[in-house]
Amino acid sequence: MGYEKVQGDQLFDGQIFHGNNMVLIRDTRSGKASIVAAAEAGEDVQYVPGLIRPGFVNAHCHLELSHMKGVIPKHTGLVPFLKAVVSNRSFPETEMNHAMQNALEEMKADGIVAVGDISNSAITVPYKRNSGMYFQNFIEVLSFSEGNTPARLLHYQQVLDTFLLAGLQSSNFTPHAPYSVSATAFEHISKTTANKIISIHNQETHAEDELFRTGGGDFLQLFEQFGISGSPFITSGVSSLRSYLPYFNHGQTIILVHNTYTTREDIEWAMDLAAKRGLKLYCCLCPNANLYIENHLPDLRMLRDSGIPIIIGTDSYSSNDQLTISSELAVIQKHFPSVPKEEVYRWATINGAAALGIEPVWLHGLPLVQSV
Repeated sequence: MGYEKVQGDQLFDGQIFHGNNMVLIRDTRSGKASIVAAAEAGEDVQYVPGLIRPGFVNAHCHLELSHMKGVIPKHTGLVPFLKAVVSNRSFPETEMNHAMQNALEEMKADGIVAVGDISNSAITVPYKRNSGMYFQNFIEVLSFSEGNTPARLLHYQQVLDTFLLAGLQSSNFTPHAPYSVSATAFEHISKTTANKIISIHNQETHAEDELFRTGGGDFLQLFEQFGISGSPFITSGVSSLRSYLPYFNHGQTIILVHNTYTTREDIEWAMDLAAKRGLKLYCCLCPNANLYIENHLPDLRMLRDSGIPIIIGTDSYSSNDQLTISSELAVIQKHFPSVPKEEVYRWATINGAAALGIEPVWLHGLPLVQSV
């Protein structure tokens, strides 16, 4: 009594697949689970066709952009894409609400149980409260210049307060990207997120590193859209990753998202700095979004060799045709067929749960990813 015993056609225990000779035993009161051989499971074992596994974790999403599905053309490159996002954020509220609800339903149908979600406003709050899913809410700070930083931080504090007052306690500031956060804003985020989880869009285009190395490049077009002439950031002479990561020194878990053009030298430097400063780094892959925007994928072999823990995200409907982890894993298997299926499932389940600081949630009766 108080225990659920389930046996399926296939069981993934977070590390390897076992076939149908293992049983998941879950305490229905505490949620704690164990896996035992079928011969040792005793009576009252329920057979459920399909896969038993920990729930998927969508480590990077923008639920509030769900109304932008199909709005932005593919393969534009990041800077034109960002300009289009800025121009298309305002839609009728009914359309935005309907799109967010549909997005949540799609994620739940895919067996996603937890989401690392980026929020620039509080529009998603009622949907998250009633979703039955776990949300780590990243209140995303954008502040292109030192002059507007105090006003921007005040605005985002009001957004964060709304989340917290609604009972969404797993909510805190996070920087948008190296090219959109002032030095003062980075310092404020670092001080207010000690021992918390943050997320940042990292090296999604060659132009990002060019901006910090030379002060020029395509990002100047984006700044012009905000009435800024030239780069508002200090030209460091090094990559963007090396320019911003030193701001953090307070035990943060930092999710580096995209990493489309991250080099071996940069990731090794970052892991060395993290070890010295007590930081935890995760690399979040969003392959469908990488193909949608830049039509380029990260150097997955290099990232695997580096030893940095890998997790999976979908990004938003503005840069993806679906919000399913299954489709992300299928793309990885298509382009990197040598990666074992156990490994990609590990990235999508227990690695993602660890990155968000939660215990795995067990599901059953699910399909395997088709190409895996």
